[in-house]
Amino acid sequence: MGIKSFQGARKNQDTSSAVPLKVKDYMSRDLIVFKPDHSIEQVIQTLIKNKISGGPVVNDNYELVGIISEGDCLKQISESRYYNMPMQQDVVEKRMVKDVETIDGNMNIFDAANKFLEAKRRRFPIVEDGKLVGQISQKDVLKAALELKGENWNSLTK
Repeated sequence: MGIKSFQGARKNQDTSSAVPLKVKDYMSRDLIVFKPDHSIEQVIQTLIKNKISGGPVVNDNYELVGIISEGDCLKQISESRYYNMPMQQDVVEKRMVKDVETIDGNMNIFDAANKFLEAKRRRFPIVEDGKLVGQISQKDVLKAALELKGENWNSLTK
């Protein structure tokens, strides 16, 4: 004798009131940014002071040119000690990652979550019309998920 399911009838879910969750609704807009000519020492001080793990690098036109992280700074510290080179002379432009992957502000927040998992990144910059407009972090996606509470995720992503 097989096991029967006694879940009962499913309610029709009203998806008309569901608003899709977009990256732009959860991204940070007030960003701490770095310039290519900033010293690594300035970056380290800023990261520590603001309790952040990295940030975008922009030019004078606020166009994204790279991203710098704690890891990039650690590499510089390690190399400067190994080669006995002064740390003050190193600038962001030499240490930043230049090939930066961005995401669209109109992307669904759950698609962004998958992108984080696939890319193994902590943050993604959002660029519109060539200018940096924001940044989404893994923590921002978690905040969006908490806002759903008991909602059906499928109804929000259709």
